[in-house]
Amino acid sequence: MKLVIVGGVAGGASAAARARRIDEHAEIVLLERGPDVSFANCGLPYYLSGEITERAKLLVTPLERLRQRYKLDARPLSEVTSIDIEKHEVEVRDVATGTINRERFDKLILSPGAAPRMPGIPGQDLPGVHSLRSLQDADRIMARLHAGVKHAVIMGGGFIGLEMAECLAHRGVGVTLIERNPHVLMALDPEIARPVADELATRGVNVLTQRKVTGIHSIHGLLRVTMEGGESIDAGLVVIGIGVTPESDLAQKAGLALGKSGGIKVDRHMRTSHPDIYAVGDAVETPNIVTGELAVVALGGPANRQGRIAAAHAMGRAESLLDSSYRGSQGTAIVRVFGRTAGCTGASERMLKRLNIAYKTATVHPAHHAGYYPGAEGMTLKVVFAPNDGRILGAQAVGGAGVDKRLDVLAMAIQGKMTVYDLEEADLCYAPPFGSAKDPVNMAGFVAAGLLRGDHPQITAAELRDHITAGTATTLVDVRTAAEFERGTVPGAINLPVDELRTRLGELTSVAGSGPVVVFCQVGMRGYLATRILLQNGFSARNVSGGYTSWTRAI
Repeated sequence: MKLVIVGGVAGGASAAARARRIDEHAEIVLLERGPDVSFANCGLPYYLSGEITERAKLLVTPLERLRQRYKLDARPLSEVTSIDIEKHEVEVRDVATGTINRERFDKLILSPGAAPRMPGIPGQDLPGVHSLRSLQDADRIMARLHAGVKHAVIMGGGFIGLEMAECLAHRGVGVTLIERNPHVLMALDPEIARPVADELATRGVNVLTQRKVTGIHSIHGLLRVTMEGGESIDAGLVVIGIGVTPESDLAQKAGLALGKSGGIKVDRHMRTSHPDIYAVGDAVETPNIVTGELAVVALGGPANRQGRIAAAHAMGRAESLLDSSYRGSQGTAIVRVFGRTAGCTGASERMLKRLNIAYKTATVHPAHHAGYYPGAEGMTLKVVFAPNDGRILGAQAVGGAGVDKRLDVLAMAIQGKMTVYDLEEADLCYAPPFGSAKDPVNMAGFVAAGLLRGDHPQITAAELRDHITAGTATTLVDVRTAAEFERGTVPGAINLPVDELRTRLGELTSVAGSGPVVVFCQVGMRGYLATRILLQNGFSARNVSGGYTSWTRAI
């Protein structure tokens, strides 16, 4: 058995190691066109920031270890230029010498990765304009920083763009981040992304949204970034981070099927349209575990799992009881931006709207551990769920400590096809330094399940904004204290503190009559209680999900 693997990062390296563990006697050839095999590209921003101090730490498994411990024929600087399906051969070019050789295979695993997407504008190839995908990219950016960059422009407000903004600011470099969409982190819904943008501004990062870069020009030793409308910014460094494109050309030229996204089509065993050829990682198209939509998901976790699955199937494991298959991608991702952490798993509200899939949401703003224990940090946790059975479709969170823990719990809940009723009953760790007796995950479950049971009808902050804009006749009641009301409220709201509500129902009747009433507090809890009081006294009442805190992020 001879297995050839194209691409030595994440998926390819995982496939090679897994194949060796399954078959000690197989011939396994790992071909990587770059100089480094099995490096941690997700760690590159933290090397540039100085948090990872040694470049060698980014080499996850050194070349000699791959050769000695795993008995792999690992060859860096070996670029596969074509695949001959009929002959079961790949053409390999030695990058250093240009020599061309051919390598036979019984099974082939493609892990070519993805290339940085370029904006297609004048000046994108100028010295000092970089993307970040490899160790060599990091070396070039580091050299630029050592030359004394005072200001940098980052194109793109996604995960990589924000990591780079943080790392450059950490080094004392002034940063302007340009995003063409309405807000940073478009993978997240607006109210979850907004605290991240606020954090960037607090830390001195200049964030420009809804801007389109038209060109980059060399001016007196600096790079001038120009935008539609005539705006321009001068910088010593420009980093392009507007996404990636699957490197599927090799597969396409060989006649392998591609999907609508441009990624390589694969089955649940990561097998392509040819039975002896597999593909994994950033170059493949896989179904979304929640919506079923096919897409390319460029994340390290899925790539590693796909590599293991492809190797097991290629080595003959798949038809036995030990069979494993890829369930689909759910896009679990997280980013740290200075003092804020934000992340997501499963489907977002925006995704479900685009696909016309029915959903409801529940938003809570709890502390990450018991509020009476010192150091409690606030978070916002949003759960998206099916309105018929409560099945969890997605979750997002932003805050300080504990965001990752809750998203991990909810990622597993999505994998297990659990419902919001299951979240109510989730038995999670509790001690004051770690959590609360009612964990944020439980709280999200209580709110969502109560909504489905009809205990507390809700309106989202975005829906309330649209109602106000449209002039819909609604009585708005702020049930916070008078002092909170004075500090700011929803336009047009009257103040009836929840502790006085029962004795002032007559005042509300005189204002609202039999019409609809919308109540809100700071985060939703007092609004929930007020809604229960009003419903049982004959009012048509709804609570603003997430309260005034969510309102301030929706406008």
